[in-house]
Amino acid sequence: MRILLVEDRAKLARLLQRGLREEQVSADVAATGADGVWLAEEHPYDVIVLDVMLPDVDGLEVCRRIRATDDRTPVLMLTALSAVPDRVAGLEAGADDYLVKPFAFDEFLARLRALARRGGVRRSEVLALGDLRLDLASRRVHRGETEVELTGQEFALLEAMARRTGEVLSRERLLHLAWDVAYEPRSNVVDVCMKGLRDRIDRPFGRHSLQTIRGVGYRLVEEPE
Repeated sequence: MRILLVEDRAKLARLLQRGLREEQVSADVAATGADGVWLAEEHPYDVIVLDVMLPDVDGLEVCRRIRATDDRTPVLMLTALSAVPDRVAGLEAGADDYLVKPFAFDEFLARLRALARRGGVRRSEVLALGDLRLDLASRRVHRGETEVELTGQEFALLEAMARRTGEVLSRERLLHLAWDVAYEPRSNVVDVCMKGLRDRIDRPFGRHSLQTIRGVGYRLVEEPE
């Protein structure tokens, strides 16, 4: 699962990001409403977590702008305002759920997972490249008739590449697409995860769909069945 967290309180954002990472959830963080809108337009997310009180554009307006692009990604609104009119305003702006600060991390995580299961309107529920199929709703992968077990991070990396079939993607670009923005560009997590993917979707089937472009990065190509 990959989420967008729009929260201007740096300490809270770091705590939530760290806790989510321990649960194998990647979280990109935006400190302003404008950055939140931009990231929501640039990347697919399973859930958007949106603080109401932001330094530039408030969370209600951010939610309206996201919905105006016909983006149906589930939105969880965070706020210190607990009155019924405040909750109603958030829902009417397009939010799917509402969580009042302070909150327990376990409840926050449970609400995220519930919203992710509900999902939004995806452009495509299944990405297919020859006999390699990714079901985005169930997060299951098949090579032909064989189901392939992937970790959450491997699935995120494969989905990012499958959405850009044939495109050469640098390690830095893949970090930005499939991991949260806290990772160092020099990190070798892409190479480690890529090896794991090859060991699962290519080598057992005699395929070479994950290609290394020396000195540049990686690409995913469709191979004939």
